[in-house]
Amino acid sequence: MWALRRASIRLSLRSQGFSLGASTAIKLMPAAVEDGAGISGSFQITRSKVLSTMTCYHAGHSSPKFTMSRRELSSQADANSTNNDDDLDEALSYELQTQGINDEVETDFGDDDEDFKKSHDEMELSDIEIDPKKSPRSKRLSKIFTAIIKAPGLSVRSALDKWIEEGKDISRQEISLALVNLRRRKMYGRALQLFEWLELNKKLEFLEQDYASRLDLIAKLRGLPMAEKFIDSVPKSFRRELLYRTLLANYVSQNKLNKAEATFNRMKDLDLPRTTFACNQMLLLYKRVDKKKIADVLLLMENENVKPSTLTYKILIDTKGSNDIAGMEEIVETMKTEGIEPDLQTQAALARHYISAGLNERAEAILKEMEGENVKKKQWVCPTLLCLYAKLGKADEVERIWKVCESSPRIEDCTSAVEAWGALNKIDKAEEIFEFMSKKWKLSSGNYNVLLKVYLNHNMLLKGKDLVKRMLDSGCKVNLLTYNALVKLHVQAGEVEKANTLLQTAIQQNRNKPLFDTFMAIMEEYAKSGDIHNAEKIFYQMRKAGYISRFTQYQVLIQAYINAKQPAYGISERMKADNIFPNKAMSKQLVQMNPFEKTAVLALLD
Repeated sequence: MWALRRASIRLSLRSQGFSLGASTAIKLMPAAVEDGAGISGSFQITRSKVLSTMTCYHAGHSSPKFTMSRRELSSQADANSTNNDDDLDEALSYELQTQGINDEVETDFGDDDEDFKKSHDEMELSDIEIDPKKSPRSKRLSKIFTAIIKAPGLSVRSALDKWIEEGKDISRQEISLALVNLRRRKMYGRALQLFEWLELNKKLEFLEQDYASRLDLIAKLRGLPMAEKFIDSVPKSFRRELLYRTLLANYVSQNKLNKAEATFNRMKDLDLPRTTFACNQMLLLYKRVDKKKIADVLLLMENENVKPSTLTYKILIDTKGSNDIAGMEEIVETMKTEGIEPDLQTQAALARHYISAGLNERAEAILKEMEGENVKKKQWVCPTLLCLYAKLGKADEVERIWKVCESSPRIEDCTSAVEAWGALNKIDKAEEIFEFMSKKWKLSSGNYNVLLKVYLNHNMLLKGKDLVKRMLDSGCKVNLLTYNALVKLHVQAGEVEKANTLLQTAIQQNRNKPLFDTFMAIMEEYAKSGDIHNAEKIFYQMRKAGYISRFTQYQVLIQAYINAKQPAYGISERMKADNIFPNKAMSKQLVQMNPFEKTAVLALLD
């Protein structure tokens, strides 16, 4: 039995936001989200090694996306733009108007949420699609998938109608492989059309995993309300754990805290098992929005005998690693004691945290472990090594690892090399590898975005705009990350109105909401200049787009009022309505505004 089962816990139940019933079943209750500095759980753990290390002291901004926008790297000579933007504007406008046919759906992940990405990728696929014992090799192309790709306009209906006319069989195995192929390429629209055709033509006896996979696609393409309605149409015999955990994972991917908690508790009410997967989803969510509640989930897992996975430990390692290296190392030891060896992702997370803490020797030791005796036989490790050696500032090591890949590079090796050389300020080398890529492969938007991010990190607006023009000319679609980079490049160049124009165009004509970070980049700039009107407008647009109000948004908004030397009437009530409560730093901000309020009242009296 794992270490959590030996825990002896003394905590204030009310302050921790959950209740213990007669059966010791924990219910996660909606609680105020406190994003600020100095959060500490009021619990004490005496025997459980994992729980004892999970008292969270969280400082600074909790949103990795907000922090990302604050990076300050060396400025280049082309940081200022020219007025010759018409051709790019026209191309972007056309691209947005035609983007509705694009299947690609992006999720707003931060740079430090690799575990979230991994979990999200797994959540996308039904059990039969991700279990190698049940499914065919995912690298093999399904004949049905090939038929869809070759059909005029990528028409799923015409491809499958023709398939039947030719007397070809449609097996479950072939369907599963086709879905894997479509999902791997983010062709979610076609995957959903495949399900709808199968149902209409009664070519598949739907099982629980099929309903779950379809639910996930509906959530991605048509939104969570439609996904909720779809559940009502699923036969009751198939409304089981897999279906609800898929809905849960989609709530988590969009940071829908109350909805996720309600679904997690409903699983208990329906006597459905709350599996490691479901518990990991809650850990991922709380890691992002409310770290003090992580201990609640760990206690629940212990009480319900839910065994932790590698991902469970990875989440805990990431949570502790940001501010407590000793605690992180203790979790690693507990993990090993339980017979779970750190995988590549976990090792990479450890190295990242050591680097952030300035413990470069420990980080290098981890990287050498990852390399093994002969890194040439482990080329799949190279992308991670390239990026981490770059974080260490080891240009020689980056060159050495790149030479391992250079003779037979994969596209992920190249994109990681572009990122690594960019981080080392070797822009020419990053561009050289990108040109090599463009000649060898048909590049995707994601490939272009890697170099675009390099230009963003070095304030190279002109090069960034030229790259986007080239990207559009190649037939690639602009996506949310492209817009995020373009907006920030204009903000860096002092062109906040141009950045806002790009954002507004994307809001009006794009079916996917801009990233949280994109909004914040512009809102921060308005706050600096004390532009209350536009800061409030961005705040409102974020809410309208579906983003829940966060601590950082209010921090920036209050700063806008301070810089404008104007009182923010009713700001405390607004925050309370959004379950946002000030920490010490924000309390100081609110005190700063008091003189402005007093002055305004005196002016009225005069």
